[in-house]
Amino acid sequence: MDDPFQEDNKFPELKLDAKQAQGFLSFFKTLPIDNRAVRFFDRRDYYTSHGENATFIAKNYYRTTTALRQLGNGAYSLSSVSVSKNMFEMIVRDLLLERTDHSVELYEGSGSNWRLVKSGTPGNLGSFEDILFANNDMQDSPVIAALVPSFKENGCTIGLGYIDLTKRVLGLTEFLDDSHFTNLESALVALGCKECLLPVDGTKSSESRPLNDAMSRCGVMVTERKKTEFKGRDVIQDLGRLVKGSMEPVRDLVSGYEFATGALGALLSYTELLADESNYENYNLKQYSLQSYMRLDSAAVRALNVMESKTDANKNFSLFGLVNRTCTAGMGKRLLNMWLKQPLLDVNKINCRLDLVQAFVDDPELRQNLRQHLKRISDIERLMRSLEKKSANLVHVVKLYQSSIRLPYIKSALQRYDGQFASLIKEKYLNCLDFWTDDNHLNKFLGLVETAVDLDQLENGEYMISPNYDDKLCILKNEQASLEMQINKLHQQTASDLDLAIDKALKLEKGTQFGHVFRITKKEEPKVRKKLNTHFVVLETRKDGVKFTNSKLRKLGDQYQKIVEEYRICQKEIVGRVVKTAASFGEIFEGIAASLSELDVLLSFADLAVSCPTPYTRPDVTPSDEGDIILEGSRHPCVEAQDWVNFIPNDCKLVRGESWFQIITGPNMGGKSTFIRQVGVNILLAQIGCFVPCDRAQISVRDCIFARVGAGDCQLRGVSTFMQEMLETASILKGATEKSLIIIDELGRGTSTYDGFGLAWAICEHLVQEIKAPTLFATHFHELTALAQGDTAQSSNMNNIVGVKNYHVSAHIDSSNRKLTMLYKVEQGACDQSFGIHVAEFAKFPESVVALAREKAAELEDFSPTSFVTTDAIKEVGCKRKREYNQDDMSKGAIQARQFLKKFSEMPLDKMDIEQALHEVRTLKNDLQKDAVGCGWLQQFF
Repeated sequence: MDDPFQEDNKFPELKLDAKQAQGFLSFFKTLPIDNRAVRFFDRRDYYTSHGENATFIAKNYYRTTTALRQLGNGAYSLSSVSVSKNMFEMIVRDLLLERTDHSVELYEGSGSNWRLVKSGTPGNLGSFEDILFANNDMQDSPVIAALVPSFKENGCTIGLGYIDLTKRVLGLTEFLDDSHFTNLESALVALGCKECLLPVDGTKSSESRPLNDAMSRCGVMVTERKKTEFKGRDVIQDLGRLVKGSMEPVRDLVSGYEFATGALGALLSYTELLADESNYENYNLKQYSLQSYMRLDSAAVRALNVMESKTDANKNFSLFGLVNRTCTAGMGKRLLNMWLKQPLLDVNKINCRLDLVQAFVDDPELRQNLRQHLKRISDIERLMRSLEKKSANLVHVVKLYQSSIRLPYIKSALQRYDGQFASLIKEKYLNCLDFWTDDNHLNKFLGLVETAVDLDQLENGEYMISPNYDDKLCILKNEQASLEMQINKLHQQTASDLDLAIDKALKLEKGTQFGHVFRITKKEEPKVRKKLNTHFVVLETRKDGVKFTNSKLRKLGDQYQKIVEEYRICQKEIVGRVVKTAASFGEIFEGIAASLSELDVLLSFADLAVSCPTPYTRPDVTPSDEGDIILEGSRHPCVEAQDWVNFIPNDCKLVRGESWFQIITGPNMGGKSTFIRQVGVNILLAQIGCFVPCDRAQISVRDCIFARVGAGDCQLRGVSTFMQEMLETASILKGATEKSLIIIDELGRGTSTYDGFGLAWAICEHLVQEIKAPTLFATHFHELTALAQGDTAQSSNMNNIVGVKNYHVSAHIDSSNRKLTMLYKVEQGACDQSFGIHVAEFAKFPESVVALAREKAAELEDFSPTSFVTTDAIKEVGCKRKREYNQDDMSKGAIQARQFLKKFSEMPLDKMDIEQALHEVRTLKNDLQKDAVGCGWLQQFF
């Protein structure tokens, strides 16, 4: 992909003389140290950054330190970099919208006198909104949150407050969380938090390390604030000024929380909402509930490729990029972003969305008409935000007007629909639009604009108040017209006096230097030189002609200029009044924006469903305690959308008590990971109200999707691959319920074969017996397939191993040349062999290495234990085993092994440093080794 920050090698020149440089250096030394702040200094034509910030920008954006210049001399010199206006805007977007680990400050001034004029953080974009939203590339509404954690023996109570500055929403919630903060992580993902305030004391304790890890996984910037700011004493009084409507519901809601009010109080102080009167009575207060939406943690969002990534080769690599076919300028895109992170749990609400999507799928004409009209709808939410902040002008008002006059066409298109969902469309959209667009609401706004704005001038690109809107403006306009007429008469009279052709030889011009003047060419000047010298004043002689004036023209010009200035001032005052009046229609436009953005997203779903080569189908959705998960002919929407892919569909039937837990084996590159992910993606799509890429789909609603797919090293946090794998799995074991969906890929690969297998077995048993959630477990441990037999000695509770079924991704090996062909079909039964060496052949390993690998694999196979599988299972799996142990020995060893695994799983690894963790694990291992002295089955592991 092209680097968005690549520019010409010509950096703006750092133009500072010695005196300016010295003054700036003295000011720069006074700035407080802030490792997160990237500071820019406005030099009018360009921007500069200095010190460590300059090095950071040179390395990360220019990709070269040759961009650095030195300001000053010797020991007092300062590294500096200059940045063009376009580059500055790109860097600000990247820092605040993508990286989310820095704040940005902009200073204006000169010499040693500089002042901070703009500042922003990922959650509080503040005065940089005009830059960030200029191109409507904002995909979500940044949310800033604050936490008050209260650690107790049985867990941690989290008080959470949040503010969505774009949608003007204040929210709060409180919940009990586990040691891995799975509930908090889900809330941060669902809300789209970019920044989180924490009390200083709350970030230092050992208990808070997992809390910081959870926010790090979600890409949230942590901002420490004094503990005294997290007070809820004055919150109700402050909310009384900010929140719309009656105070009684506000008091009732706030009084129900112990910690969340303190978090919200810290946010109000940090964002300084009360300092801006435009915020008064413009916010809504909401109670966020974890039970309202499907919970998704950061691992699941990554595993299912829900949101776009910088590394995506094209937009179809992510679910958001694939589904986003919205037409409105930003509103629909942000709503889609929110829906993808907040899938519904209510079957009726899901089916309501699906009904609307079906209506648009079944009626192509309706769908196309609506999309054509929505393309002409501006970002109403952003426009209203500008109006309420008083940073708007007539352009914003006119854009709202131009969007508003499209509404009758949208209503007309919806009214023409007479299909089976006509009553639903009327209830959801027509009634709402009728209400907001009547004479008491939007029509008043239309009347205001049509009366106040000179709409005829819009074609010339001018946004002006109509002269007839105000008496004073009308008088000034008439005076201006009268003066223009007198000046034109004087022009004609002068042309006659000088015997010159008007406009051809004698021209009337208006400039900033001389005002109104006459001009003739140098060719004509000798003819009238005598009259010029006696009756006129020559102002300027240049190659293009001679400019001159007289007392009458000068007097009329001065009067005209005075009237123009008065007219401009009057215009500005009236524009201010019109903008203020337009801002009072905020509630109306809020309702209209909500309807149009929802309509936009549902039309996007419908367009996706019908435009794919293989159309999507409507899922049959049932409550979480009813029905099964049946996906016939299912496909991965993002994978099949790639140009080079001819996707092979597969069935997935998660049936309660029969195949609720599926163990999937097969070769690498055979499609295991794609298969299990596509099940999660299909369920997520269904629960946001979208059709799914299947021939037939039945979905039992899931309250959460847990996905542990390929953990990598987190070296910066001191976490190895295996530890990361265990932490993610622990969050699944603690957070999942029988109503969740669990997707696990290759668990246990980060440690030795026996340790990995033992953990995988214990985890599988726990998931089947205790959690009982539908699970897809892809593995290379073929011995795990014995779980499906239900009579293995490994299980202490044999009768509870029900609903486990084996599946495998098929592959074919040509017996004559050992060539491996992936078939990408998921079939019943366990895989009958390992294909690792064949895949190595695919990768063009040397023949000698492959031959030695086959030889060593055969040796190890002869010495591997049979205890993990029964005799029947051995026949099914096709393994060659030689050692055998008696049943009592195996049962005794299994009990001791389970005790070891239980102690290991209860260890608080997330609170230990690496040395301490290794010591504790070594102690457990030594104890188990002592117990294994009288047990041959257990001894084989040491």
